Amino acid sequence: MTIHKSVLAELVLEVPQIKPQIYFKSSLTALSHAMEDQVLASSDQPLVIATFQKERFYRQEAHRYRRIANLTSQVYVLAAPETEFKNSSEYHETVAFNPRDALSREWNLLVLGQDYSSCLICNECDNSGLVNETSQFSGMEQARRFEGIWTFDRQVCLQSAKLLLARILKYRPELKEKVQAAIEIYGINLDLRKAKKSPQSKSASNNTNFQKALVVDENTNFNHPFAERLVTYLQATQYKLLKTYRSMAAQEKKQRLINIISSAMRRSLDPDEIIKVAVQELGEALLASRCLIYQCRPLDGTATITHEYLGVSVKSLLNQVWPLKDNDLFQKVVQTQGRVYIEDTSLLPEYLVSETSGTAKSQRRNCLENLISQWEIKSWLMIPLLYQGRLLGMVELHNCGSCPYNWSEEQIDLVEAIATQLSMTLIQAETYTHLEELNQQLEALDRTRSNLIAITGHELRTPLSTIQVCLESLSQEPDMPEELRQVMLETALADADRMRHLVQDFLTLSHLESGRVEWNIEYLPLLECVDLALSSIRAHNLERELPNITTQVSAELPLVLADGEWLVEVLSKLLDNACKFTQAEGRVIIRATSNNENMLKVSISDTGRGIEPNRLEAVFDRFYQEEGALRRSVGGTGLGLAICRQIISRLGGQIWAESAGKDRGSQFHFTIPIVGNSQKQEERQKEVH
Repeated sequence: MTIHKSVLAELVLEVPQIKPQIYFKSSLTALSHAMEDQVLASSDQPLVIATFQKERFYRQEAHRYRRIANLTSQVYVLAAPETEFKNSSEYHETVAFNPRDALSREWNLLVLGQDYSSCLICNECDNSGLVNETSQFSGMEQARRFEGIWTFDRQVCLQSAKLLLARILKYRPELKEKVQAAIEIYGINLDLRKAKKSPQSKSASNNTNFQKALVVDENTNFNHPFAERLVTYLQATQYKLLKTYRSMAAQEKKQRLINIISSAMRRSLDPDEIIKVAVQELGEALLASRCLIYQCRPLDGTATITHEYLGVSVKSLLNQVWPLKDNDLFQKVVQTQGRVYIEDTSLLPEYLVSETSGTAKSQRRNCLENLISQWEIKSWLMIPLLYQGRLLGMVELHNCGSCPYNWSEEQIDLVEAIATQLSMTLIQAETYTHLEELNQQLEALDRTRSNLIAITGHELRTPLSTIQVCLESLSQEPDMPEELRQVMLETALADADRMRHLVQDFLTLSHLESGRVEWNIEYLPLLECVDLALSSIRAHNLERELPNITTQVSAELPLVLADGEWLVEVLSKLLDNACKFTQAEGRVIIRATSNNENMLKVSISDTGRGIEPNRLEAVFDRFYQEEGALRRSVGGTGLGLAICRQIISRLGGQIWAESAGKDRGSQFHFTIPIVGNSQKQEERQKEVH
């Protein structure tokens, strides 16, 4: 048997003038104890009916009800059984009701004596939100809320007794005689089959006029003044406690999220990993439909969404290009360096639209409206990731329901606290990255120093030694044959020229890196520059057999925008490099093609020694030697490719190498601007100058 209607609901139907109010558990506990103490302190023998939601709640008060049972025989205790609670008459009447009964959500206590009466009839409210907010605080059990009445009015107490005794008889019909005795003693109007009226009832006259007496004046004061003040004090105290606990819960949630992000930061300084953790935790904590965290800068036109928290039945933005330049909400954040919160996007305020006019204003507003429509954004919160006034990224929360979502000030404060932590994390990760780059540069400088020592020892000492030997021989051997004298002179001159080239390369690279070079940018035919470079290579290798050099450069190619002298220098060094590492029976090919980006791509391929794939980037380092400075089979300073990179970079192009590996040849490519985009060319001319 299960009764689904609460006693409070039945009582309100019987006495509609009753106005239930909210009580906290702590208040009901104090009131219940006061009512029980009144029974224990008096000599009267009242009717006492108490309902407990569960057996364990009764066990906490069992000793009090056994003491009450020693004073009066009319004691009834109802509870939902959990272990040993059952129907019994051992100390007092116990009634075990079905756990699904409405009584399992009620707090009822009735004391009905001959000279006084009081009752608590309450039904528990839905406390699920409160429990979720403050479940970590054990004290919040006392903040559970109940709706009901507490009164000393005898007629209301009689009606409550009638309803409670009816419940008792439904569960324990064998108590009909004892219940009938209570009805007669205390003047309760309860219709029982085969019940006999006692003419000796002290309150028989009350039964006759019960319906009239039940009419309660709305202005009737149900409670004693002192008790009213006591409950008011308890209620106010409980509201303060509830507010404090909620504040503690919000603070704990904030600290928990910050700790999670800090923990992720300790595990790794990778921004992607940290943002991945933060976006998930923040989205869950704020109950957002969609949470986005992305890195950006004030002048960025777009951002690619790589991290997202997604609610149920919400479209994903992952890997989508998110507009920033034409997004007035983003621009408002950049302008104010503060939050932007639109509770209802259908009422988007006009002031968010930029101050531009005409087509630009319409375009930006359309962009915003398209985003709202396409991604079903009803409420929109944007909070910047700032570090010392510098924008590092953005946190966005979207609510995609049909109704606006009002994020509270505490929730927004939580997002701002997380944003502050994320900003620190991102700047630390950026600093760490810069530190890594600096360490790599320091390591490169250290390698440069070591290589410089080795090259100086090899490239300078060797020709100096040769020159010294030749000059000493000429000085000490005046009768040296003319032919040998000529050989000595030519050897000394050749090594002197070798030293000159070495010093020249040092000076050239130094000037390029320091920016002290004067550039003469002009329109040039690439084929002419290639021919000049080939002439230079052949002139410097008269005594050496060069590999077959093929030129596949069309005269119809557009003019390039460059400094002719430096472009010839690049071509000469790349051709010299290709010839140096290619046997005489090999081939060197020069090609040039135009791409779709106003650039000309030049490639110099050879069939020579090749480069290991893991060394393709290192070959452009200063003093890099494929074979090592002291055991290589060809001469050179290791500065040629470093010089080429500096020149091409200054001219606005790129240079790179490709190779399938050792003895499989290599290809060096670089790009150079061409005629076709005058604005870009003018900007490039300004940059190099």
